[in-house]
Amino acid sequence: MSSIKIECILPENCRCGESPVWVEASNSLLFVDIPAKKICQWDSLTKQVQRVTVDAPVSSVALRQSGGYVATIGTKFCALNWEEQSVIVLATVDNDKKNNRFNDGKVDPAGRYFAGTMAEETAPAVLERHQGALYSLFPDHHVKKYFDQVDISNGLDWSLDHKTFYYIDSLSYSVDAFDYDLQTGQISNRRSVYKLEKEEQIPDGMCIDAEGKLWVACYNGGRVIRLDPVTGKRLQTVKLPVDKTTSCCFGGKDYSEMYVTCARDGMDPEGLLRQPEAGGIFKITGLGVKGIAPYSYAG
Repeated sequence: MSSIKIECILPENCRCGESPVWVEASNSLLFVDIPAKKICQWDSLTKQVQRVTVDAPVSSVALRQSGGYVATIGTKFCALNWEEQSVIVLATVDNDKKNNRFNDGKVDPAGRYFAGTMAEETAPAVLERHQGALYSLFPDHHVKKYFDQVDISNGLDWSLDHKTFYYIDSLSYSVDAFDYDLQTGQISNRRSVYKLEKEEQIPDGMCIDAEGKLWVACYNGGRVIRLDPVTGKRLQTVKLPVDKTTSCCFGGKDYSEMYVTCARDGMDPEGLLRQPEAGGIFKITGLGVKGIAPYSYAG
C-alpha cells in the first residue's frame, strides 16, 4: 500500500462545495458551490479557477457529449455554455413544490442525467422530510420520475457491469442498490448494501472505483469510506482535516487521484479556526486504486 497524501489544492471557502467532476479534455476539475450559486472549474496545470454564477442554487454539474456542460439549477435541468456563460433550461421538475431544489446528480453509462431533489434546508441537514424525488433527464429531454418520499437525494453511481444502480438518500444513513436496466433506464428491487456507523455520520456524495468498490463522502464525519457493495463491508477509511466532507470523484493522470469537496456552512467561528481549510478542494493521492472516467449527457 503506497502512502496516502491529502492536500488542500484550492482554498475556495465553498459554503457547500459539491459535485466534483474530472474534465479529461482540459485537465481540470469542475465543482459547484450550491448556496453561492456558482459553478467552478479549476485548471490543474495553471491552478487558475473560472467561475460562472447562475440564478439559483446549483447542485450538480456534468459533461455533455455535444460540448459544454449540463447542470441542475434550482428545480431545472439545464445546459451550460461555458464560453458564453449562458444557461438554457432543458426541463423542470417539482413544479408543485416551491420550496424544493435539486441536489446531487450524475450521468449514467447510457448518457441519461440522473438527479434528485429535496426541500430547501433551514440549517444543514434540517429540512421538511419526504419532499424529494429521483429523476432522470433522457437524451431526448423527457424526464422520468422514479420514486418520491426522498429526504435528501444524494450520491449515485453505477456498477462496472452497468447492472446495478447505487443510491444514497442521506437521512436513511444507508447506501442502497437497485437492479438497473441500461437499455431502458429502469430501476427495481431496492435494498441496502451498507448502513453507516454512528461516527461515520451522514452519507453524502459517492463514486465507484475501477475495482467496483464504492467511495462515500461522510458529511460531519470528516472522511471518505471505501465499501464493498457485494459483501457490505467497509474496506478503508480515509480521514480529512475537515468535518463537512460532501462528495468525491477520481481524476488526474489515469484517474489515480481522488478529489474531495466539503462545506463550511453551519460551522461556528471556533470550528472555522480549528478547520481553516473548510470549504476547500482536497486531493488524495496514494490510494492505490484508480477511478473511471465520468459519462457525458447524450442530449
